[in-house]
Amino acid sequence: MTDRPVVARFCPSPTGNPHVGMARTALFSWAFARHHGGTFVFRIEDTDAERDSEESYDLLLDVMHWLGLDWDEGPEVGGPHGPYRQSERMEIYADVAQQLLDAGFAYKAYDSAEELETRRNAARAAGKSSGYDGLHRTLTDEQITAYEAEGRQPVIRFKMPDKDYTFTDLVRGEITFGSDNVQDYVIVRANGQPLYTLTNPTDDALMGITHVLRGEDLLSSTPRQIAMYEAFAEIGIGGGFTPDFGHLPYVTGAGNKKLSKRDPESNLLGYREQGFLPEGLLNYLALLGWSISDDNDIFSMAEMVEAFEIGRVNPNPARFDIKKCEAINGSHVRLLAEDDVRDRLVPYFQTAGLISDPPTEQQLGNLAAATPLVHERMTLLTEAVDMLRFLFVSDDDFAIDEADRVKNLDEQGIVVVRAARDALVDIPDWTTPAIEDTLRAGLIDGLELKPRLAFGPVRVAVTGSRISPPLFESLQLLGREKTIARLDAVLDESGLGAGGGVG
Repeated sequence: MTDRPVVARFCPSPTGNPHVGMARTALFSWAFARHHGGTFVFRIEDTDAERDSEESYDLLLDVMHWLGLDWDEGPEVGGPHGPYRQSERMEIYADVAQQLLDAGFAYKAYDSAEELETRRNAARAAGKSSGYDGLHRTLTDEQITAYEAEGRQPVIRFKMPDKDYTFTDLVRGEITFGSDNVQDYVIVRANGQPLYTLTNPTDDALMGITHVLRGEDLLSSTPRQIAMYEAFAEIGIGGGFTPDFGHLPYVTGAGNKKLSKRDPESNLLGYREQGFLPEGLLNYLALLGWSISDDNDIFSMAEMVEAFEIGRVNPNPARFDIKKCEAINGSHVRLLAEDDVRDRLVPYFQTAGLISDPPTEQQLGNLAAATPLVHERMTLLTEAVDMLRFLFVSDDDFAIDEADRVKNLDEQGIVVVRAARDALVDIPDWTTPAIEDTLRAGLIDGLELKPRLAFGPVRVAVTGSRISPPLFESLQLLGREKTIARLDAVLDESGLGAGGGVG
């Protein structure tokens, strides 16, 4: 590895929704820079006007903020090498392309699409490489004049040296590409649009990037970029050095196939919507190719930064396991303080329409009181919404799950509800211990029922579901009036109304 101060980067394209593979790359690059006390650059590669969008750009920034992967240079932050959106750097790329042409490292190629396809088919038939054959490397002035007279618009190709390229990958060790496998490649389209093959190494050179961590799908482009860095050094572009490269393993999904943007597990925004914590999701993404130790799967980002070494990344594909991802998230939920959990629950309860935006002090108080009931039971934050909905909905919006009603509020269940109502209506202190003592005496001792049969009908009648937070604590938070009203409603619907009001 280089002894220069570390400058790592993350440079996504704003196309579609951000995905987990992108986040894993950002995480490793960020952790690498932070571990070495270096600089983390966030750059947007948005030169493809047909595919890039401002909506996707905004989502990228939103997701990076949510994940907590802060950057030292880039959008919103600025820096000495801006602008950090490639769409705003077109003049820079045009100038670099011209310098490469002038110095003989690139050339204009006038081949038509039909000519290229004919020659490629002939090469394949002869068992040769179908890459560009370099036919237009040494055009005469007369040939160029003739092509331009035909109205042909040339592409610009980089002239690959006739030599093998060997480099030491930070993840995979020494790799060699033979000269036959890397042909001259296009860096500027015929319409003047610069391609990734030019913009990416140009920005890395001008921004002083020392380490490039990226997906293994880009491994084959590395010799091309090394050759371009050598050309940059000759003509004085950038710092005159070649970055170190590390190619991260694929993330795979079902069937061990590479996870694609179309796979549901890939949608990064979906994890936030489902109630994943950013630190829980990042913890799991870190395990896709790396581990902090052999016996520890749960760690903070600060612990990851302290321990992260790129040489410990496993080059083999890493399978995304949603169940393990959820389990790790649940561990992080349980590590949070109660007030932190409450604050993180607020937007999910707002989305569900259970509290206002901004929330009232009473709503926040109710949520704070209810949070301990579900803190240890949650894997995802959205689960709290379902478990605590009964505390926040109005009487008009309260509903009982029909499957749970059938199973728990049959004839025997209604007897239990009637007994519970009669026992609770007049207890002097509406506290958890008093509610528990009263129901145990009235249902377990009085009706001689086992706890499941005694409390199940009450739970369904009052919370709307057979799955809820602890019953006695829930009834205390719900309050005497609402509790009795819901028990009465069930009795009225059964035709066995309790009669009377709240005592």
